[in-house]
Amino acid sequence: MKKQIYILNWAVRFFSVSLILSMLISCDNILDNVKDLSNYPGAGTFDDLQTSKAYLSALYANTLGGWPVNMGNNADEGAGIIGPDWVTTNNGTMKYWPYDVIRRINIMLEELPEGKVSDNEKKVMIGQAKFLRAFHYFKMVYYHGGVPIIKTPQNLTDDLEVKRNTTKECFDFIIEDLNDAISVLPDKYSGADRGRIDKASALAFKGRVLLYKASPQFNSSNPYDNQYWVEAYNANKSAKDFLDANGYGLLEKYTDIFETKGHKENILSVIYQDPVKTNGRGEDGVRPLSESKNATGGDQPIWAIAEAYPMLDGKMPNDPDSKYNYDIQTFWENRDPRFAANLVWNGSIYELSGKAGRRQYTMTNIAESVDAFGYVIQGEHHYRTGLYTRKGINESLSSELVTTNDYDWPEIRYTEVLFNYAESANETGKGEEAIQVLKNIRKRAGIEPGDDNIYGLKLNMSREELREAILHEKYIEMLFEGHRFWDLRRHRMLHKLDGMRKYGIMAMKVNGKTFDQINPEDFEKAQAYQLLPEEFEYEVVELITTGPKQMSMPAKYYFFPIQLNHIDRNPNLEQNINWGGNFNPEL
Repeated sequence: MKKQIYILNWAVRFFSVSLILSMLISCDNILDNVKDLSNYPGAGTFDDLQTSKAYLSALYANTLGGWPVNMGNNADEGAGIIGPDWVTTNNGTMKYWPYDVIRRINIMLEELPEGKVSDNEKKVMIGQAKFLRAFHYFKMVYYHGGVPIIKTPQNLTDDLEVKRNTTKECFDFIIEDLNDAISVLPDKYSGADRGRIDKASALAFKGRVLLYKASPQFNSSNPYDNQYWVEAYNANKSAKDFLDANGYGLLEKYTDIFETKGHKENILSVIYQDPVKTNGRGEDGVRPLSESKNATGGDQPIWAIAEAYPMLDGKMPNDPDSKYNYDIQTFWENRDPRFAANLVWNGSIYELSGKAGRRQYTMTNIAESVDAFGYVIQGEHHYRTGLYTRKGINESLSSELVTTNDYDWPEIRYTEVLFNYAESANETGKGEEAIQVLKNIRKRAGIEPGDDNIYGLKLNMSREELREAILHEKYIEMLFEGHRFWDLRRHRMLHKLDGMRKYGIMAMKVNGKTFDQINPEDFEKAQAYQLLPEEFEYEVVELITTGPKQMSMPAKYYFFPIQLNHIDRNPNLEQNINWGGNFNPEL
């Protein structure tokens, strides 16, 4: 039994629940000689297939996370304000230095080839481990620029005071690892193996890496005409073609991406299954507090994202060419269907805990007090923006069971590959290919094609206009999926955030009554879900905060510093320029 518990502790976050069960069933002969997998595996670890898989499963768990809850606060999606000195050389904010995990990956890459596992199993696991190493190095590079490349597990007797490699050397190393992985991995996993890294995952990720390499972040002197854009286009075109040939594509229904499993849009999923692994969405912290279990305030949409969704014909609100009139008092009407798929507003249907016909209210003395806009709740100023999100939320779960949400997290989905392909196509003179991507995405969203069959897009867009259109479409399509801040950063567009003030939408009156005029009868109507959104009057209001009112995103944030405690331990690590050092993190 002790062996079973030991295995489960390591494998509980494994990518395939079925594989965990198979390990438990066959664990009698496992780990007899393994003392501490987190340090250095004991003799025989890589002679046994199950212990090898358990070791690899831990590497997965230390690499691929779940939903990036509250990452939208760093950008123009969520309610939080990023104030001055958010990032310093002393603090741990926006620092990424996972050399402990990289060491464990290197151990596997060094020891597994000498083990007694079959050659075919070795080959595939080595490919997956190289992908995971590339994943960590890529994240370090887009955080900090070039970092030390360590290919073997270091020992205390080694020279640990290594220097930083150039950013170009790091990108070359990442691509080498990914190419090695692509050459040995099976084309596509499905069924019980779903969630394992395959060739589809590696090709898609390679496209992401090369898109960053070409970006203005790493090429400030030549942001959009550098040599790397062709490389990015070729990689993303190859990924798209491979995915198309292997059954991937856009789902018919947008909400199915997040609420169904094993579908053709998710390329690399982090698998959840109740009761082994749950709550990757952090749903208990995202729901309104009245229907939550522990907390709230996560992924609170702001007015900027509500304004960003087009009308049903694809034109922006107040565009004179739109056939739909826009009024802030009915801001939810005739919008892009993704508006209602992603956002919850005052009086809208939100059937949490399986409550049929339940409406979500946000007006003080109409809403449950803990859900009301921007007031002091339990002694704290909460970011109640007047909007909630329904993306990835399992509405059928009661508040008591809310943490059992086991929707998968789409680490890489087909739509991201399309956006990466569109961006690189636009920057290499293939604008029509990029426009077709936007049309396909808008068609799936349910936007009307219009007489010109262009789904509300502007005709004859310039390269710059199309670039902005692609970024805007990704902003609304992939809300709260952890891309927006990084997209603006890699395009050197943090000026869009710097100085930004954040607003919500506040219900000021209901049927002519202000919050202090509400009587028991009005509240009873709300409890019976009888008050409709159009019975309220709305006003855009700056969010109540306890700190700075404006976002601070200085240009030096295009590369984050190496944390000083690492430099103190290793004087050969140079600090980045703009942070007191001489290291140039660009290509």
